[in-house]
Amino acid sequence: MENSGIGQFIPLILIFVVFYFFLIRPQQKKVKDHKIMVESLKRGDKVITSGGIIATVERVMDNDRAEISISDDVKVEIVRSTGIQGLLNTPEPKK
Repeated sequence: MENSGIGQFIPLILIFVVFYFFLIRPQQKKVKDHKIMVESLKRGDKVITSGGIIATVERVMDNDRAEISISDDVKVEIVRSTGIQGLLNTPEPKK
């Protein structure tokens, strides 16, 4: 009788394992990579903002803000962690 109780939880455990490897773990890796990318921003980097605007980083202020240049004489201040979606110019691999 006790074996049937434990046997009912096996499918639930398997579903959790599948969710972990196909959903949770890749999302955690993506967040980690994004955090590393945002922390390594420097002047001159070309970035894509959350709104889809391609811009150049003019300066990095404090630890959470950056000033980006959208075009000539148009500079916008954004929050680094949420405002920057991706980096256009990929850094050269270290040898």
